[in-house]
Amino acid sequence: MLRQHLNKILYLRIRTLAREMRKNPTPAENYFWDKVRDRRLLGMKWNRQFIIQCWIDSFFTKYYIADFHCNTYKLIVELDGQIHLRQQSDDLLRTEEIEEWGFTVLRFSNDQVLHHWEEVEKCILDYIHRSIQ
Repeated sequence: MLRQHLNKILYLRIRTLAREMRKNPTPAENYFWDKVRDRRLLGMKWNRQFIIQCWIDSFFTKYYIADFHCNTYKLIVELDGQIHLRQQSDDLLRTEEIEEWGFTVLRFSNDQVLHHWEEVEKCILDYIHRSIQ
C-alpha cells in the first residue's frame, strides 16, 4: 500500500514537470510541435511531453517524459540539445528501456529539426511506411 502511495506521489510530480515543460518548450520543440500539431503530419495525432509509465514489477513504476509521442504507431520522438552530448549513455539506456515497452524511439538533434526539417520529416515518414507494411 505504501508503494502505491509513493508511486502516485511520484506520478503527480512527473505530471507537474511535464506540464511545466509544455509551457516552456525549447525552440526546436516549438518548431517540431508547429509542424505536427493538429494532425498536420499525415493526419497523425501527437502528444508533447508525454508521460510513459513502465511497470518494473508489482511494486515499482518508472516514469519517462517523452518529447513527442504518436500513439497510432507507438512512436516516440526525442529532440536532443547540447545537454544530450554529455549524457549519451543515459539516453541510450533510456531508449532501450522505452523500446522494451514496445515503443520505437527516433532521436534528432535540435539543429536537425530547426535547419533540416525535410530530413526529419522524411525519417518519420519512412518509419511509418515501414511499420505499415
